[in-house]
Amino acid sequence: MGSTVNSPSTPIIIPSSPLQTSFIPKTSQLSIFKKKKPFNFASKKLVSCKASDRNQNNADSSSLNRFDRRDILLGLGGLYGATNLVSDPFASAAPIAAPDLSLCENSTVTSSSSGTSISVPCCPPKATNIIDFKPPRFSNIRLRPAAHLVDANYFEKFTKAMELMKALPDDDPRSFKQQANVHCAYCNGAYDHVGFPDQQLQIHFSWLFFPFHRFYLYFYERILGKLIGDPNFAMPFWNWDSPPGMVIPDIYVDPTSPLYDEKRNVDHQPPKMLDLDYAGTEELLSKRDQIKSNLSVMYRQMVTYKTPSLFHGAAYRAGDNPSPGMGSVENNPHTAVHRWVGDKREPFSEDMGNFYSAGRDPLFYAHHCNVDRLWNIWKSLPGKKRTDFTDTDWLDSSFIFYDENANLVRVKVRDCLNSRTLGYDYQKVNIPWLKNKPTPRRPGRGSGSGSAMAAETNTKTVIRNAFPIVLDKLVRIEIPRTKKSRTKVEKENEEEVLVLQNIRVDRDVAVKFDVYINDEDDETPTEPEDSEFAGSFTNIPHNHHNPGVKLDTNLTLPLSDLLEDLDIERDDNIVVTLVPKEGKGLVSIGNIKIDFVRD
Repeated sequence: MGSTVNSPSTPIIIPSSPLQTSFIPKTSQLSIFKKKKPFNFASKKLVSCKASDRNQNNADSSSLNRFDRRDILLGLGGLYGATNLVSDPFASAAPIAAPDLSLCENSTVTSSSSGTSISVPCCPPKATNIIDFKPPRFSNIRLRPAAHLVDANYFEKFTKAMELMKALPDDDPRSFKQQANVHCAYCNGAYDHVGFPDQQLQIHFSWLFFPFHRFYLYFYERILGKLIGDPNFAMPFWNWDSPPGMVIPDIYVDPTSPLYDEKRNVDHQPPKMLDLDYAGTEELLSKRDQIKSNLSVMYRQMVTYKTPSLFHGAAYRAGDNPSPGMGSVENNPHTAVHRWVGDKREPFSEDMGNFYSAGRDPLFYAHHCNVDRLWNIWKSLPGKKRTDFTDTDWLDSSFIFYDENANLVRVKVRDCLNSRTLGYDYQKVNIPWLKNKPTPRRPGRGSGSGSAMAAETNTKTVIRNAFPIVLDKLVRIEIPRTKKSRTKVEKENEEEVLVLQNIRVDRDVAVKFDVYINDEDDETPTEPEDSEFAGSFTNIPHNHHNPGVKLDTNLTLPLSDLLEDLDIERDDNIVVTLVPKEGKGLVSIGNIKIDFVRD
């Protein structure tokens, strides 16, 4: 999206203990960048979403019938509805197209640790007629309430709606089972890109995350309202970003209620407080400290991410490899809540702990309503760049859903940018995290602290060109900076960011690692309430249609506020500390650099 300035300097690796030589590749770090293979337009496998030989398009490298992504898009201009591609032969518009339901196949769910694998049928009923969505006119704006604040009348109405949805036949696209399968199909390898049968469609880890889930919730809510004859019905949101809502809401914990799901972590039932920095283990924090940690996570993920690409995630276009990079809220706290609720006794951490099964827990929809609410809040915060993308490849990306009348509807991202256009908004509640800015562990270090840290660790083994790094232990890396002492205007125009490239891990494992900046203390762990805590990388188990394909993604963390808070804006370098918290030794990182984002 935005212009960037890349640092040509080579980082220095400063491990806390000597790295094994097996971690050091014999090739240049430039080898981590791979050119996308061209598509064989002549292949008969174009008609099948799940061809048995997915490498057939590379079988004849001398074929004259080979085209790149632009060629495919030009040839399929009518299919994408991109008429401008016909009039402009050099056009490269590539919005993600709504999937072809006739090519949907079962989702595969695997576990690398146990070797278990199952096939899950999660494709929706097929339909031949597709209606293009037009935002309806609403006489009233529906207000989604905070789940912990609803009254008895609302609870009765919500319970009745869920009972009726669960009573629908399984083959009804509006049924609870089919609605849960929507998430499974879009998120766990059941669909491919239209025209690109070797590219899986994945709506996580990219700029599609927020708009997809907004539409998903919208139609789910409309179905519930239709079933009880109340067009003004609105689903509740789980207000986990505020202390009163940091436990599972009471309406979801009655085993006799249709809102209950037995596949939840038994150790996390009320009054257990949610951990928004969850890494698979229990933190022995007091209630006060847990609240402080949670509010600090919220401040960092909402306030310091100031541009569309940092908040929404990386651009993702037709023909692209899936999972280019998550935005702030998707990475955390969204992932932490999924993992915290999922049942660790289940083979795949069902229900909330895995993409394929998450929609089977009614709590999932309250969770994502809060995620959706945060999109509204983010755009209301100060900052001239807190806006949505204007890129037509984002605006014209499309999905398909069944509506409350069981009609198959095609929607575009551009139709969901304002929730009030869809007829709903959120109950106003307190936002305490706005006043919980993290603070430095060692304030007043001043200019040169980055260089000083490097000097202090020079007695340890220093390895250059050590990428990819395997995170089986704490590792410190000295990263050079190309721009220092920037003015306020320069910071407003460009956000300095830390980019971790080619993060590779098996998709079906839960992982988390933390990233600290200029943190010198090996004895006391850095926490979210510390300014040195730059962020985390997290993964919810999910699958590719080819189980052998690893997740290969990127993580971008904003630095401008952090550097200012630590008083190190004039430093020539920073020291980055990587700390594996879950999945130790399962993650590798291809490169780390500093960039400048302008979007």
